[in-house]
Amino acid sequence: MTASLLVSAPAPRHTAAPFLPLSRAEMDRLGWDQCDIIVVSGDAYVDHPSFGAAIIGRLLEAQGWRVGIIAQPDWSSAEPFRILGKPRLFFGVTAGNMDSMVNRYTSDRRIRSDDAYTPGAEGGKRPDRAALVYAQRCREAFKDVPIVMGGIEASLRRIAHYDYWSDKVRRSLLLDAKADILVYGNAERAIIDIARRAAAGEVVKAMTDIRGTVIIRDRVPDGWQVADWSDMDDTPRIPKGEQVVVRLPSYEEVAADPPLYAHASRTLHLESNASNAHAMVQRHGDREVWLNPPPIPLETVEMDAVFDLPYARAPHPLYGDAKLPAWEMIRFSVNIMRGCFGGCSFCSITEHEGRVIQSRSEGSILKEIEAIRDKTTGFTGTISDLGGPTANMYRLACNDDKIQAVCRRLSCVYPDICKNLGTDHGPLIQLYRKARAVKGVKRITIGSGLRYDLAVRSPEYVKELVTHHVGGYLKIAPEHTEAGPLSKMMKPGMGAYDRFKQMFEKAAAAAGKKYYLIPYFIAAHPGTSDQDMMNLALWLKRNDFKADQVQTFLPSPMSLATAMYHSGKNPLAPVRRNGTEDVVSAKGLRQRRLHKAFLRYHDPENWPILREALKNMGRADLIGPGQHQLIPSGNYAPVGKSGGTPFRTQHTRGPVKGKSSPAPRRRP
Repeated sequence: MTASLLVSAPAPRHTAAPFLPLSRAEMDRLGWDQCDIIVVSGDAYVDHPSFGAAIIGRLLEAQGWRVGIIAQPDWSSAEPFRILGKPRLFFGVTAGNMDSMVNRYTSDRRIRSDDAYTPGAEGGKRPDRAALVYAQRCREAFKDVPIVMGGIEASLRRIAHYDYWSDKVRRSLLLDAKADILVYGNAERAIIDIARRAAAGEVVKAMTDIRGTVIIRDRVPDGWQVADWSDMDDTPRIPKGEQVVVRLPSYEEVAADPPLYAHASRTLHLESNASNAHAMVQRHGDREVWLNPPPIPLETVEMDAVFDLPYARAPHPLYGDAKLPAWEMIRFSVNIMRGCFGGCSFCSITEHEGRVIQSRSEGSILKEIEAIRDKTTGFTGTISDLGGPTANMYRLACNDDKIQAVCRRLSCVYPDICKNLGTDHGPLIQLYRKARAVKGVKRITIGSGLRYDLAVRSPEYVKELVTHHVGGYLKIAPEHTEAGPLSKMMKPGMGAYDRFKQMFEKAAAAAGKKYYLIPYFIAAHPGTSDQDMMNLALWLKRNDFKADQVQTFLPSPMSLATAMYHSGKNPLAPVRRNGTEDVVSAKGLRQRRLHKAFLRYHDPENWPILREALKNMGRADLIGPGQHQLIPSGNYAPVGKSGGTPFRTQHTRGPVKGKSSPAPRRRP
């Protein structure tokens, strides 16, 4: 696959639409009798490069296709899926920027009352398992039109996966949805290839060789060498040659055997480097779910081509003055990169966007800042973020292409920062300076989560950040203080946090400013004991932190932490029947609430459950009025400093990015 696929489009057959049409009336105004492609999305339509439907739609439009959008359709019948007529090439189906189950349910499986991707934040505008339901309705509407599935929900369900909400292993979404092909990861290359080949008359279901796609086969084709990894106690050597496929344990096997599920999860993550990943195959009954290797990361010129498309940079006028929280969050922010090599086990960014950082050019980024200044209603001079999955991985990469081509590490920064990883923050510092110099820009804040173990490698960056880009508070994510949970998260120890804190406070003092660090923590992560949460709560009290909202671990499909939660085994190391490390998880509602209560030790509503737990743990000495004690006894109020430093630990609502930059963003 070459870069020209994205940047060399055929001669356009029509001018860019002000907005991609949501209705037949809009199609009529554009002079269209039919759409070539219709994108069905669980999100309201915002024509902006932080929203996946807009990226895919505008990208296909730039290739000459007529693209319509059906946004948040009523799924009670097939009729709303006929609103734009029959697409000539295919339906593109996505649940939206977020997994529909993460979007609707809390970590305690309670229904959320709001939806940030819906006008007025109204909840209930998309079905559970939206990608599955939409695909079924598209098939009912026009049974002979191919269906291409994509976005974060499809991407994280491309093979047999543990589903937290039903507490069971489900089949590949491609099978259940009865779609023709599933696109995983960032889909630009694949979707253009599919469209061109479909227009040339090729059957979508027969497109078997496109990277970043999943298809269904009856059997492994002749000529392929199979590396069978279906037995966790037998690790075969990978045969040499181009046509090698790795066999994962079957759906039936992983559904019945949780440790085998953990083994399959580890194997999949080891095959995530686009430079060396093999095709994989997983048997489901009498059919084979075939995963082609991951997509090749975009080059800078391609990233620029995606972000420089003629977006209206606003919600569709259909929504009028209704507030769209996800849009309000990112309307003055700029996504400068994709991917994350952190490899945090609880995060879905790696599974979706990969570990290779894909960065835009300075010119493209500065051009977008100017577009915000000139076109975005309400701009007052403040850019709310220059970031992405992380704040400070811009242009960071492996120093040796040959080493990267064979690397199979799960993280470039855990347990230590790889010696081959470039950590020069110079390009990011220069970008900040040039962005601040754009006419009309008064201030730029950094809203994406900071990878502080990288930041401490660049004192100049910390100084630049604190002096010019911190707005009183800076978010960072230690996630925990204790070694046990941190080792399962693949996060650095608190030593890195302490070093960064010292640098941060020194830079703030030099700038003559009073700033605060806002640390984020996770409750009930696999590998976390009650004792670990108690120690974290004591650390919070010693440091005078009082969390407002906290995040409880939510097992999202396909993550390594989810494999730990489901299997009770540690897939960060080879999984064997004997000798594999056991991982205990808080699964019962009461224990999960206890872990959350430790993070909110200062809330009187949590004192009864904490008193009972501390007594059962033999730590009744932590109950009382003393400053060294965690909670008061009886009805006494806490004694000590008044106030403390309040901070919010947001509920992580998933990546945002079948897209390129989901909103809200996930922290590193």
